[in-house]
Amino acid sequence: MEKEKFYLTTAIAYTSKTPHIGNTYELVLSDAIARYNRYIGKDVYFLTGTDEHGQKIQEIAEEQGITPQQHVDKIAGEIRDIADMLKISYDGFIRTTDEHHVKTVQKIFKRLYDQGDIYKSEYEGWYCTPCESFWTKTQLKDGCKCPDCGREVQKTKEEAYFFKMSKYQKQLEKHIEEHPEFIQPESRKNEMLNNFIKPGLQDLCVSRTSFNWGIPVEFDPKHVVYVWIDALSNYITALGYGVDEKSELYKKYWPADVHIIGKDILRFHTIYWPIMLMALGEPLPKQVFGHPWMLFGEEKMSKSRGNVIYAQDLVRHFGVDAVRYYMLHEMPFAQDGTITYEVFMSRYNSDLANTLGNLVTRTVAMVNKYFGGEIQPGDVAGEFDDDLKNVALSAVEAVRKKMSTFHVADALDEIWKIVNRANKYIDETTPWILAKDEATKPRLGTVLYNLIETIRIISSLLTSYMPDTAEKIASTIGASDLSYESVKEFGMTKAGEKVGNADVMFARIDTDKKLEELAAEMEANAEPEIEIAPYKDHIEFDEWEKLDIRVGKVLECEPVKKSKKLLRFTLEVGSETRQILSGISQFHKPEELIGKNVVFIANLKPRKMMGLESHGMILSAEYQDKLTVLTTLNDVQSGAEIV
Repeated sequence: MEKEKFYLTTAIAYTSKTPHIGNTYELVLSDAIARYNRYIGKDVYFLTGTDEHGQKIQEIAEEQGITPQQHVDKIAGEIRDIADMLKISYDGFIRTTDEHHVKTVQKIFKRLYDQGDIYKSEYEGWYCTPCESFWTKTQLKDGCKCPDCGREVQKTKEEAYFFKMSKYQKQLEKHIEEHPEFIQPESRKNEMLNNFIKPGLQDLCVSRTSFNWGIPVEFDPKHVVYVWIDALSNYITALGYGVDEKSELYKKYWPADVHIIGKDILRFHTIYWPIMLMALGEPLPKQVFGHPWMLFGEEKMSKSRGNVIYAQDLVRHFGVDAVRYYMLHEMPFAQDGTITYEVFMSRYNSDLANTLGNLVTRTVAMVNKYFGGEIQPGDVAGEFDDDLKNVALSAVEAVRKKMSTFHVADALDEIWKIVNRANKYIDETTPWILAKDEATKPRLGTVLYNLIETIRIISSLLTSYMPDTAEKIASTIGASDLSYESVKEFGMTKAGEKVGNADVMFARIDTDKKLEELAAEMEANAEPEIEIAPYKDHIEFDEWEKLDIRVGKVLECEPVKKSKKLLRFTLEVGSETRQILSGISQFHKPEELIGKNVVFIANLKPRKMMGLESHGMILSAEYQDKLTVLTTLNDVQSGAEIV
């Protein structure tokens, strides 16, 4: 019988910087879903990867003095290392710099252009570089900030190609309304329909000319394909999709059963991506699941705020499965989750050390102590046995129901119901008292058999969430079959099998001591505090208004004869020219300043230096005995006021 297929993807990680724990949550969540679907017998294909083009990456590479390709190679390698460290069981890892992806995206763009869905025009609006997003003035937050990330946007105007989104608006609305499961959770569906789609879709800018780190438009190479057509296509190009042909992998797995993505990019996956597929005549994914964020306390993680936690640091201190457990258990289905070191350690001690770990170690220790490590027949029934068995077996189906709707944290709660019931069973049956009388030894053997069998079921169910722990538990109790079929009935453990040593599964953490260790480590790795010159006394606003600060374009710049420091500038200021002398020759070569727009004070009284008149002062930034002339970010009309 052919297995039911299941294709799931993560959003591909943007290669601007090393991802923090909030970014890697999506990988662990998707991995648990992929592992569980394999566990219940499905043919799973799990895709992840990296998004490697865009203006932001080009700017970062230029700042570092390396090529964009060198930068993305480094970060993509780090992202893959983190995925492997967290035991992510991906089947495919795509990079948007892969040759097949690049060529297919070019063909997709050409196909959409040829059929009239893409046209050439001019874009004028507001652009957020970190989000790679265009916005209209009315969409901006506080009039000047990106509504997604809150950073300031830049006004831009350039020739661009546009995608006719409005052409497919009604078709998309109809699909969403006829497929209520398409966007999950439910609240996200209502947000997309009411806030973005029904008010009317604007045509989407799908190419750029202001940078070149992207996939060139094949028939117009000064344009590069805009990130969302490039990145979103990965879900089909990774399966070998071609515009003119369909690979066997694509035929087998597409459409995707679910795209697992962050709630902040839901709009792109539920509007832009479906419309692209409609235009290509391809089936739409069955579901897009927008998961919440993992926050540091109550704040979104940000390096600038100093509240970033990295998965590799957590793993080094607490182990892979403890990190996986926390991320999966502490993230609600539809609300943001939170992480701090204090909360992490509290959950580690309570759930892993005290509850799960203690159950396994004391059960195995009793089998070793009372029966020389040999599992006894479970044939002397008694009070509490049936309830233990019912809790264990009912949890199997409960976990399946929770996982079918991606309620992963709730699925773990169902497993912990078994763990808690087994610990209570020990207290109810008092094995240490049964061990005192030879007449009750057979009953003791049954109690321990029931515990070992319950732990086997727990171990089997944990394989999707804590794979190393599941394997370690199975090895400790001598279990060889952790399949889904093996947990459908109670009593699969064979009498006569031997258990291993009662090693500690999760050592309890001394929270205060560990916090001190973490604080010392963070202090040692912290960037040194930057000392700056003390601030000057406050001035009144009318004093500031007395300064006339302007922009001047450098027409000429040359050293002043017989002076070691002075440079003579000729500035264009509107329709006139102005001569200014500045003592900066040891910091700048004259030729690197010619053509630049510099900032200068225009209303200083003229004065003579080395027999030459200087009419103004060019402004520079000074730090640690170095000077840098202030210039403007964009080309500005000379003579413009600084306000």
